[in-house]
Amino acid sequence: MSEVTAEMIERGRGGDPRLAAERRRLAMKVREAREKLTSSGSGHRTFDVELLRLYAERRKAAAAGLLALSLAISSVALQWGSTKAILIWIVLNAAAIGFGYAMASVFLRKPPAEVHVTYWERLFVAVETIQGIAWALIICIAFDLAEPKVAAFVLIALLLVAAMNSTVTASIPAAVYGGLMPMTVAIVALLRPTSFVDSNALLAELAFGTQIYFAFMARKLYASAIQTLSFQAEKDELIAELEQSQTNSDLARRRAEESNLAKSRFLATMSHELRTPLNAILGFSEVMKAELFGKHDVPAYKEYSGDIHSSGEHLLMLINEILDLSRVEAGRYDLREESVDMQGVIDECRHLMTLRARKKDIIIQQTGAGELPRLWADERAVRQVALNLLSNAIKFTPQGGSVAITTGWTADGGQFFAIKDTGQGIPENEIPIVMSSFGRGSLAQKTAEEGTGLGLPIVKGLVELHGGTFTLKSTVRVGTEVTVTFPPERVMDALPPLTVELGERARPPKEARAPLRTAA
Repeated sequence: MSEVTAEMIERGRGGDPRLAAERRRLAMKVREAREKLTSSGSGHRTFDVELLRLYAERRKAAAAGLLALSLAISSVALQWGSTKAILIWIVLNAAAIGFGYAMASVFLRKPPAEVHVTYWERLFVAVETIQGIAWALIICIAFDLAEPKVAAFVLIALLLVAAMNSTVTASIPAAVYGGLMPMTVAIVALLRPTSFVDSNALLAELAFGTQIYFAFMARKLYASAIQTLSFQAEKDELIAELEQSQTNSDLARRRAEESNLAKSRFLATMSHELRTPLNAILGFSEVMKAELFGKHDVPAYKEYSGDIHSSGEHLLMLINEILDLSRVEAGRYDLREESVDMQGVIDECRHLMTLRARKKDIIIQQTGAGELPRLWADERAVRQVALNLLSNAIKFTPQGGSVAITTGWTADGGQFFAIKDTGQGIPENEIPIVMSSFGRGSLAQKTAEEGTGLGLPIVKGLVELHGGTFTLKSTVRVGTEVTVTFPPERVMDALPPLTVELGERARPPKEARAPLRTAA
């Protein structure tokens, strides 16, 4: 694990400039997405820019098709019309198409922040009007001939172009009308109806109705474009908010990790500074308590010396527990693994706690499943786990109660030991409290039992370092049962045989130690 530096701590206090810039960018992205969602499509700049961009992209994509269509119309018209008139028309039409393509390209190269919406909207309306006029000039070819098939050809061509342009310009309603009006006038001029009942009048009415239908369809496409952009804005907002939440989560996690590292570094540094004077306090208070250099003139001094010594021992225990917990949480607790007799360790711990249990008339019972194979574990850690759990059981068991110790096999081939007492128990809502660092239940606070609230977190961390599990079950006024389980790969009989050469240290193979996990 990396060491804590002053720069890391300072960043945790003031924030990384790069992360601050990223948060500002995401906040801007969220705001833009929300602005799009609150826009109706015709009164908000960001939304209108999207509509103009949609038009420009369609105009560029349609330029080649319209140019090919104009060439096809010209090639057919050469059979009836004047070559000079057709050439003039094709040049004008190609120029209009090229002008629209150029304006669309210029717009697409502009950053959205530099787009003047009103200017470009009017420019695109003018582009479409010019193209509509250029297409309408095709009737000049028909004016030289009076054949009905020429008029029908021109009428079909104009209606086809009107349909294509209505689709292309649908995102700008004014541009739709700007392109359709010249072609509608051209159709009426081409047919020149003399009355409301002749065939040309009926055909003109049909053509005029078709143009209205094209305008109606363009309006529908415009509404569909707005809806599509709204959905896109909603998706952008969700993505931006998700990225913002992830950034905040990463920042909080990094700060928590740096704070934890800083805490561990501080505790490791201060342990020496705290223990050096504490050793002197313990040593001199013990000398004074034992009256090695003579009896005290005042008997109370001996009592004071005992109080100082017991207080020093309590402070030393507190320092050791805090340091153990910080090493476990930081993942820097190194297991010194060796062959361990779990039952033997528990017997030693039970013997050490016997005197304390007798003072409260507590009976300690021990049952097991016969002789168990040895474990590959850290003997000091296993002993600390057993002592902490036995100490808690005796501490919170009332006078005349009992504590039961059980050892045996787990269902998957591992080993376990459980300690059950007949104490007051822990309310279910307080179990997470007692499992947290410095957490103490209501019973411990009422009885003012001596303790720091670090015993169970240390036990849980040490067990998890071995790849095992720690569970706590408790019922109020019945008692508490804690169970420590070691995985099957820790059992020595489950390990494969190892052949070592002379001079090498015999130990379980690497495969047996692979499943070990470190505390989170």
